[in-house]
Amino acid sequence: MRDDRLNGDVLTGGFADAPVQAARAFRAALEAMARPGKIETVEGAEGPGISTAAAVLLLTLCDRETPIHLAPGCNSDALRHWIAFHIGAPVVAADEAMFALGSWQALKPLDRYRIGTAEYPDRSVTLIVEVAALESAGMKLTGPGIETEAALSLPEVEAFARNGLLFPLGWDCYFTAQDRLAAVPRTTKVEAL
Repeated sequence: MRDDRLNGDVLTGGFADAPVQAARAFRAALEAMARPGKIETVEGAEGPGISTAAAVLLLTLCDRETPIHLAPGCNSDALRHWIAFHIGAPVVAADEAMFALGSWQALKPLDRYRIGTAEYPDRSVTLIVEVAALESAGMKLTGPGIETEAALSLPEVEAFARNGLLFPLGWDCYFTAQDRLAAVPRTTKVEAL
């Protein structure tokens, strides 16, 4: 008997040349996090209903032991099956997630995600925020990894200000649009221009 979950959408969309594409994607993800506001271009993955960049991040940063939360708008059977086939990661509630994927509004409220503990600040969530466009304009970014200042099209300032007050705890963010990604770690100060 044929399993309808194993259709073309689920079986396709992974890295065709996994060692090479995963290495390039991992480098882009690290570079983006190390240099907040820098936009990287990635390729090689297509997940149902999500951007290429979001699919690349999921394939690169997640595995069977990485709980993922799918916010409304991303939480489809097709994407759940794609994640199960290509990554094997469990899909969980927001408060259990190490990664959360969705639009900025769908991911809210942000205080329900893990922010780490004093002993283990790294046990926090990384948000993968899907946006319509990603540009080097909008909000001013300063902090570690930025020589003077950078700019990035972000949805708001307030949430980042509240997150910054939690340091060394807090969440980190990747923003994804089509094949582009950028990061805003918890160490970055975000201000309106």
